[in-house]
Amino acid sequence: MKQRNQRGFTLIEIMVVMVILGLLVAVVAPNIMGRSDQAKVTIAKTQMSNIANALDLYRLDNSHYPSTQQGIEALVNRPTGSPEPKNWNPDGYLKSVPEDPWDNTYEYQSPGAEGAYDLYSLGSDGQEGGEGDAADISVHDLD
Repeated sequence: MKQRNQRGFTLIEIMVVMVILGLLVAVVAPNIMGRSDQAKVTIAKTQMSNIANALDLYRLDNSHYPSTQQGIEALVNRPTGSPEPKNWNPDGYLKSVPEDPWDNTYEYQSPGAEGAYDLYSLGSDGQEGGEGDAADISVHDLD
């Protein structure tokens, strides 16, 4: 009768692997944890850039930006009211109106205090002002 060689991991080998994994988590986790807030700010800036491009296309077609009352919803559905869009694209300019990464609507004013229009997110706290990820993000601040 042949004897089988069975070899498994010893308790000490398993403990060494667990300690190594624990050290890796302790070193890597703090670097990753703060990145979700930065990612949301980046997403907001990207979405605002896309909305700004759609607003520029709207203006090219209609010779004006949507009014504050028409809002950025005018990029998805043909707006009513004044100013009337004369050459509104039947396919729209956006598939849908996005919410910012904190599930708030983007604020839009036209004409704006800083130019043809103002588009901004109120950040994670949903209130004007703030610091860090709670700071307002304006389309005028995009790089």
